[in-house]
Amino acid sequence: QVQLVESGGGLVQAGGSRRLSCKSSVSLFSLSAMNWYRQAPGKQRELVARVTTAGTTDYADSVKGRFTISRENVKNSVDLQLNSLNPADAAVYSCYVVFVRKNYWGQGTQVTVSS
Repeated sequence: QVQLVESGGGLVQAGGSRRLSCKSSVSLFSLSAMNWYRQAPGKQRELVARVTTAGTTDYADSVKGRFTISRENVKNSVDLQLNSLNPADAAVYSCYVVFVRKNYWGQGTQVTVSS
């Protein structure tokens, strides 16, 4: 079983930055990838960024060049740096992993962007 705990959400002004963190209860090397998703009210959940065990990263087109995902292997956590935020980025951000063929989600952390 895997527990995922996100932190770092909050209120930020448009153009500002925020750093989110997702801490895993298992080693990151036990996971094929760590994923950050977000869901805004009335919208479908979307994949924002992911990083594999090998360090390969992938981003949604809407956040490329603004968000950066990084692994902190010693801490068993994955951070998501959010830069140049705009109101469209406001959402609940959650991390997601697959471990031993089971899906695990964190509880999410809210990011609110004021215009």
